[in-house]
Amino acid sequence: MPLLDEGTCAELREAFEHLVSPVRLVVFSQALGDPSSEEVRRIVEELGALDSRISVESRNFVLDTERVAELGIERIPAIAVLGADKDYGVRFYGLPTGYEFGSLVEAILDVSTGASGLAPETREALAGLENDVRIRVFSTPT
Repeated sequence: MPLLDEGTCAELREAFEHLVSPVRLVVFSQALGDPSSEEVRRIVEELGALDSRISVESRNFVLDTERVAELGIERIPAIAVLGADKDYGVRFYGLPTGYEFGSLVEAILDVSTGASGLAPETREALAGLENDVRIRVFSTPT
């Protein structure tokens, strides 16, 4: 039984019409170690089935240590949102439900454009930073 209903799928197909470049979704899970991992994997696979420009790669967090290290995955369930040829560092941890689901869809659309949406002044200020900066956003459904 699908996790995404037909109305949601129709809205997503319409949103994905705005994809510019292909997007790769790499989902890391471990069904035995984390039951919600399986649900995340299924959601990502359903998203990938909605548009041919979205490809899905499912990986086992415990067994695929090389891919885990390559993408810097720290925990499961995890989704890495990658551009066609570039990793923008966008990662989602946990079950993308509620507002987080909308954020995942927006991330897919943003990565497909390759543009941050930041003002030129902001991009210039960030380019002047001497060290890499890691931004983490935490949210909760409550």
